[in-house]
Amino acid sequence: MFKKRSTWAIPYVIFMALFVVLPLLLIAFYAFTDGTGHFTVKNLMNFFTDGKFLNSFFVSLEVALENTLICLAIGYPVAMILASKDLNKSAVTALLFILPMWINALMRTMATAEIFNAFGIQLGKGTLLFGMAYDYLPFMIYPIYNILNKMDASYAEAAADLGAKPATVFLKVTLPLSMPGIISGVMMVFMPTVSTFAISEILTNNTIQLFGSVIQEQFYNMMWNQGAALALVMLIIIGLTTVFSSGKEDETQGGLI
Repeated sequence: MFKKRSTWAIPYVIFMALFVVLPLLLIAFYAFTDGTGHFTVKNLMNFFTDGKFLNSFFVSLEVALENTLICLAIGYPVAMILASKDLNKSAVTALLFILPMWINALMRTMATAEIFNAFGIQLGKGTLLFGMAYDYLPFMIYPIYNILNKMDASYAEAAADLGAKPATVFLKVTLPLSMPGIISGVMMVFMPTVSTFAISEILTNNTIQLFGSVIQEQFYNMMWNQGAALALVMLIIIGLTTVFSSGKEDETQGGLI
């Protein structure tokens, strides 16, 4: 019995069924039913008709886009430095970016808010973006770093030997080859930012309500059906974005082979 490889997959199948498939089915059930258990699409339609839901959703997209761009602008040069063959202490430098991840994200966020309060800095969108970038920057750095670190240096050397300037080598060789890492980093930063709620509540005193906060508010107020519908909308958007980005990543890799 235990000699079959399929047998060893049974615990994973059970785990997936209980903690992945079943919760998703429950979300779908609550999303398409009312308080009495009858079928309805009103919960989903409220997302498109309620100004509060749409406003928080678009604010979340705006904040997520800005945070992703900030992390990319900072993370790509850092990843290049870490991947540089001239940096003899790259492991030590990489450790400095890992250290904050050893602390719980909520504790880091609360500590960041206390620092702003100590310096008399008013909490708002600026402090929110700072905290977001601080929390998610490592998720942008390491996918890019892994790609750059494994990149064959002969491509850039060949381009330089053919007379290409450093800027041209970067734009024509390094950047295209690192696109899979960029796409992975963008996904790992953008998606959690859209769905987060604790960071925005702490770093803005809940003056900026992201979509994750609205979903959390529905469940907190025992509005399970509406909360499930909003969560389902978020899941659909994340799923479509993941599929789209995976296709783009495959096209990028295919074009480089």
